[in-house]
Amino acid sequence: MRLRIAADQVDVWRASLAALPDLQAVLSPDELDRAARFRFEKDSRHFIAARGWLRTVLARYLDTSPADLRFDYGAHGKPVLSAGCDLRFNLSHSHDLAMLAVTKKRELGIDVEFIKESIVGPEIAECFFSAAEIAELRALPREQQRAAFFAGWTRKESYIKGTGAGLFGPLDRFTVSLAPDESRVSLRVHDDEREAARWTLCSLHLGEGYAGALAAEGSDWRLRCFNWPQKLRNLGRPI
Repeated sequence: MRLRIAADQVDVWRASLAALPDLQAVLSPDELDRAARFRFEKDSRHFIAARGWLRTVLARYLDTSPADLRFDYGAHGKPVLSAGCDLRFNLSHSHDLAMLAVTKKRELGIDVEFIKESIVGPEIAECFFSAAEIAELRALPREQQRAAFFAGWTRKESYIKGTGAGLFGPLDRFTVSLAPDESRVSLRVHDDEREAARWTLCSLHLGEGYAGALAAEGSDWRLRCFNWPQKLRNLGRPI
């Protein structure tokens, strides 16, 4: 079944890594080599499942075979489809959950994190967050800090993944709001006031145990959210 997407749409897919079939056969030699370099077998298995699922979904949009897809990589490792394809995508997975964002002709980033009970937040935030974010986090009651930290972390990760900076992006050079329950997220880029206006950030409501966020260029797009593989139907609400 071919998937179609309009220029003003951003599709977000979610899947359980444990529920995916064995997709190793669709991976390229370099992907298999990357999988083999993981120290732990579970991490290798999850990488294979996530990359195989990525290929499976993208192949539905492009009406081709998953194994036939070819990727190029940006300066900081962000993958793009080869041969000038106008489809853009970004993948994230944590614990058992994989999230994939797909759109046309606009950059985007997505991040999902499993909320670890051992992490409260302020101590890690001191190393990575902006001064304003650290102050906001420390002002919250301790029982609210974990959720706010993970909300902020995923929002920051989705933005730098969207820009293509990835792990090389300085997380303290921009500020996002931390309230976990807000759908539209504020963004301020400290040395470029116009940069924030290029992006829309939103929370992804993934249920107990996970935090997620999406960043996409522009504001002229609408979000469609799907579960895989439940009849590929639109959930009709933010996830």
